[in-house]
Amino acid sequence: MGAFDYISSFCSYTYSNAKTKRKPLQTVEIKVKMDCDGCERKLRNVVRRMKGVKTVEVNRKQSRLTVNGHVDPNKVLKRVKSTGKKAEFWPYIPQHMVYYPFAPGMYDKRAPAGHIRNPTQAFPAANAPGENYVSLFSDDNVHAACSIM
Repeated sequence: MGAFDYISSFCSYTYSNAKTKRKPLQTVEIKVKMDCDGCERKLRNVVRRMKGVKTVEVNRKQSRLTVNGHVDPNKVLKRVKSTGKKAEFWPYIPQHMVYYPFAPGMYDKRAPAGHIRNPTQAFPAANAPGENYVSLFSDDNVHAACSIM
């Protein structure tokens, strides 16, 4: 039995290396305005025909399109925009996922109930260098302040 296991593992190893690499399984959420059943059906069919798509969920009330599969998020967004609809990546996250959801710029009138803007999209990237100065003065490294002064 040991020789058979060795040979079968060798065959499966060479077979797995010969396969092409697939994109990882991921979920892509897109915000797109849908007015009627026809819009919903059109978006569902356009995205479903893409290679690697496993499931497509449409929530017209939230204007949300969720795609699961081995797909590239940018290609899904491009395909949705090809229908003539204005589309963007889903900019909202559940409120309980954020440590401090009451910061200014987090709330959006158009957000669904219980959702706020994604913190990475709510705050501009220009605030990032300011965080580096805060990390220079830490309690872990007492001598860091002395080297600056």
